[in-house]
Amino acid sequence: MSAISGHCVDMAPWEQFRTEAPELADAIAARWAAHKHHVLATLRRDGSPRVSGTEVEIAEGRLVLGSMPGALKARDLQRDGRYALHANPGHHDMAGGDAKVSGHARELLGDEKDGILAAYPSDVPEGPVHVFELDIEEAVLVTVDEKLHVDLWRPGAGVVRFDR
Repeated sequence: MSAISGHCVDMAPWEQFRTEAPELADAIAARWAAHKHHVLATLRRDGSPRVSGTEVEIAEGRLVLGSMPGALKARDLQRDGRYALHANPGHHDMAGGDAKVSGHARELLGDEKDGILAAYPSDVPEGPVHVFELDIEEAVLVTVDEKLHVDLWRPGAGVVRFDR
């Protein structure tokens, strides 16, 4: 449980999501892997939203993102860790679905940061970098066949499907 804005919210690391909802986690991971750049929403100091391009990785069972030192998205997450992440849906179609996760980011420091960087599956730039672990409050995948399907996962609640 994490206290955010005065109330408790269940959060889970990527590995818990993968354990509780492996098919949905694999489908969402495939959306992260299909394209390099995704859209991250954070909160500015005044509470208004900021959207930024970002890359994400799954390393050591964690959903993580890196940022250049002092980037506004990093400052936002240091001040208020709430985030929403939307996977790049691709060009002209939504093959594989439309994936979104939201929750709370936590900056990794010291040995914890070094361990994640050593396990990072892609190139890590030289020099200083911010690294954040993205705990998940909610994961959503929207797919379309004859109907629109919304698969929703929250920690400990399993996957719920809504058809429209």
